Amino acid sequence: TRGHRRGGEHRQRRLAHPALSWLLRGLLALGLGLLLWASPAAALQTSCAPLSEQEVSGWFEEWNQALASGDPSEVAKLYADQALLLPTLSPELRDTREGITDYFTGFLRRHPSGTITHRQIRLGCNEAVDAGTYRFALHDPEATVEARYTFVYGLEQGEWRIQHHHSSLLPG
Repeated sequence: TRGHRRGGEHRQRRLAHPALSWLLRGLLALGLGLLLWASPAAALQTSCAPLSEQEVSGWFEEWNQALASGDPSEVAKLYADQALLLPTLSPELRDTREGITDYFTGFLRRHPSGTITHRQIRLGCNEAVDAGTYRFALHDPEATVEARYTFVYGLEQGEWRIQHHHSSLLPG
């Protein structure tokens, strides 16, 4: 039949030009390589960065050390550009670098030091969630604050950053 013949002719044409087929595959691979080279962010999103619970635990310690520095910009730089902070001691949500820095300017005046009291860590592809409870010793004035927390970390331009941080006083 006519349809059969066209299919057969097509098959013959493909076999008659293997160099052309090889060339097209090579150009396609080159184009894909150039696209990934030109857009490293896209390349990072196509694979999952290795991650461990110990690394996630260490990020809280890094954050706590930034608190101890007394410099609100040191704390704020740990947050992603589009991060959302729902802070413990303020009703205002902070979704800009300036807002996050502003919150920590006031909070750091109390010289906080955090300790995790309970945590669960969940690992994902280029994302991690650390949630539980923590205690803050505030040294000016002397006080202790018990709170629930959630940190969502994400890979942004090759670096892990806090994407979302929610902290609220423990009821009771």
